[in-house]
Amino acid sequence: MADNTNTSDRPSTVTVRGRAVRLRTIGVAVLAALAVWFIAVNTASVRIRLWIPTVTLPLWLVLAATLLVGAAIGWWAARRRAKR
Repeated sequence: MADNTNTSDRPSTVTVRGRAVRLRTIGVAVLAALAVWFIAVNTASVRIRLWIPTVTLPLWLVLAATLLVGAAIGWWAARRRAKR
């Protein structure tokens, strides 16, 4: 007899150490690791012009702030889309 369960509704998973892990989770973990590495290796100071003032900050701080703002915007957009 044929199995009538629809597997297309379930997210793609792989087994890691006996646990089912979503491919999306693995992708986010890889991107997070690359972002942390990229931030860690960029340690020089940079001058940034903010409309009127110009500030000098370590590049890693600017990159980390940009990452956090981008993550917050992504979270907000996903949450807003889920409400619709």
